[in-house]
Amino acid sequence: MTQAIKLLTALPPPQRERLMTLAREVHFPEDTRIFESGGTADRFWVIRSGAVSLDQRINHLHRTTVAGLGSGDLLGWSWLFPPYRWDFGAVAFSQVRAYEFDAAAVLGLCEQDPPLGLTLVRAVAEILAHRLEMTRGQLLEQYALHRRGVVP
Repeated sequence: MTQAIKLLTALPPPQRERLMTLAREVHFPEDTRIFESGGTADRFWVIRSGAVSLDQRINHLHRTTVAGLGSGDLLGWSWLFPPYRWDFGAVAFSQVRAYEFDAAAVLGLCEQDPPLGLTLVRAVAEILAHRLEMTRGQLLEQYALHRRGVVP
C-alpha cells in the first residue's frame, strides 16, 4: 500500500507559499461536528494537529466511521467537484488545529496560476486514490471476516 500524500508537502515551495496566503488558522474542540454530509462544501482544511473522524450516516439514528485523519491530512475535497456537497460528515475526534481555506478563493488562485491549479488537482487526486485504496483494503478485510463468521 502506498503512503498517504500530504497536500502541503506535495506542492513545490513557491506554490505552497501562494496557497498559504489564503490560509486561516482555526481550531475545533473535541467532539465538534465540522461538517455534515450533504452540506455545502465551500472550504477545506489541512490538519495541523489532532484527529478527525469521517463518518457516513446509515439512518437517522446511526453513523459509521469510514476513515480517520491526522496531522498533515487534507480534510474535505468536495469543494473541488460539482455539486459542491460534502459526501461524508466530519467530527473532531480530539482537539484539532487546522489551516482553513476558502474554496472560492483557492479556485480563483488556481485560475490565475494554472500550474498551481494543475499541481493542486493532481495532489488531491492522489490523496483520493490513496483513500480509495485504503477503503478497498478495509472492505476486503470486512468481507473476509464476514465469510469466516467473525463479527467485528
